[in-house]
Amino acid sequence: MNQSKQRQQALAPLARSEPWDILIIGGGITGAGIAREAARRGLEVLLIEQKDFAWGTSSRSSKMVHGGLRYIASGDYKTTLLSVRERERMLSEAGGLVNEMHYVMPHYKGKFPPPWMFNTLLRVYDKLAGKRYFTYFKKDAFLRLNPHIKQDKFLGASQFSDAVTDDSRLVMRVLDEAIHDGAQAINYLKADSLLTDEQGLVVGARLQDTAAITNDNDSTSLTLNNDASTYDIHAKVVVNATGAWADTLRMQANTQTEQSFRKQIRPSRGSHLVVSQQRLPINQAYTLLHPVDKRALFVFPWENRSVIGTTDLDHPPLDDEEVGITSAEVDYLLEATNDLFDHANLSREDVISTWAGVRPLISECGNGKRVSPSKEKRDHSVWLDNNLVTVSGGKLTTFRLIALDVLKVCQQVLALDESAIQDEASYSSQVFSNPTPTHPKFATMPTDLQQRLQGFYGLQLDTLLELAHDDDLAYVTDSNTIWAEIRFAARCEQVIHLDDLLLRRTRLGLILPNGAMTPLISARLKQICQQELGWDEQKWQQEVSRYTSLWQRYYHLPVA
Repeated sequence: MNQSKQRQQALAPLARSEPWDILIIGGGITGAGIAREAARRGLEVLLIEQKDFAWGTSSRSSKMVHGGLRYIASGDYKTTLLSVRERERMLSEAGGLVNEMHYVMPHYKGKFPPPWMFNTLLRVYDKLAGKRYFTYFKKDAFLRLNPHIKQDKFLGASQFSDAVTDDSRLVMRVLDEAIHDGAQAINYLKADSLLTDEQGLVVGARLQDTAAITNDNDSTSLTLNNDASTYDIHAKVVVNATGAWADTLRMQANTQTEQSFRKQIRPSRGSHLVVSQQRLPINQAYTLLHPVDKRALFVFPWENRSVIGTTDLDHPPLDDEEVGITSAEVDYLLEATNDLFDHANLSREDVISTWAGVRPLISECGNGKRVSPSKEKRDHSVWLDNNLVTVSGGKLTTFRLIALDVLKVCQQVLALDESAIQDEASYSSQVFSNPTPTHPKFATMPTDLQQRLQGFYGLQLDTLLELAHDDDLAYVTDSNTIWAEIRFAARCEQVIHLDDLLLRRTRLGLILPNGAMTPLISARLKQICQQELGWDEQKWQQEVSRYTSLWQRYYHLPVA
């Protein structure tokens, strides 16, 4: 099936004439979670995303599923308790996708925090989780295992545990569960405007197809700016789950003027560096305080690489363009890393890639000057404006709880039996299905690859293996990704552009040199895209040019 026909198939649900129960605008983890919880309750759900699934914050996070130690320090036990419980739930349900990771905090004489204080915090953290993770390593024992860190005035190190994930794959896994229960999800559909009735109540949205797919070898084409690319979709309730962009749609649903409408979202940029394990060899995460401003940062292993992050800075008003790291942020992250790993001497030449994302913080102080972004709470908020339900803020870890809170507000609008929303059994049921793969290729794989693929693909794993060619079970160079994942994504996961494939369905663009556009890899990528998407030479070159430009500007080092 070529790409035009794939797109036609994806858009087919828009021909429906009856109103949907819920139209969800936003294809990140929050929207995916809402779709999952709504669909399992029998609601008719349509989710749309104006770019690609997980394109915004949900592919650009710090990849951590954690409770948030700093919330305990600020007295916010409830947020920590809920977060650690959700972390434990995901570790149990989605192993291979969400995995336990050890973190260590090295302690130095005269530096904050002292061991006794941090260890007291960790004991409370473990008590909330109901498990013992905390360990304290004395100086010599720790340095034998971690010889690369700064040793001057070193006292010892505290170890605790949280979890790490591939955030973009987490979104796709949750969407798969929603789709399995009857939801529809379509990317590259933009909500141009809200539809309202005579009373000013939101009853749907006008959607614009932004994919612009054409195929010269096929009589079918999808293009922008014609009648066929615009859709008026009606729904009993519309959910605005656009994260850092949420104020834009909220403004449309309000009767206030733009001057009197109080914006609630405070965009905060977090940026990261990726370097090789050879240059920064670590097998656990390190928590460190920046030597200049004492902000907490992390250096952690991910996808056979070492990641350094994150910054936390106010970001300018958002548009629909990509977000990239700044030169000052690069220097800031390298300075902190070289301070702890004082013989590493990392420089810009060591950076394989970068990524930056914008968090949707909920500001308690309106548009005026307020606390630093790092001190804003990570709570989520839900608003109801003329039948538009808006949700923003919150943490990746608590996406399920956020979804349940949204459904409670939707219940005020939906003319449905309350039991459809308030079914306690479904509130506690699993988010992730874990069927046993039946395809014979699965049994031939090493155990670690089996676990990873089960976690990443769940219900879709047998389909992935069925599509795989014999040589697709090999790893892509030294990554954890096999070629079969690329083929499956191209065939089954609404890939429109090359960056969808290399930056979100897989993370090869973040962990391989030149965004994975080396001759041997790109040659095979081209072959798969030709076979599964029907891309001819002209289309391939257009996508390579587009992707290379995007990667150089937003996923590599900024131009000085």
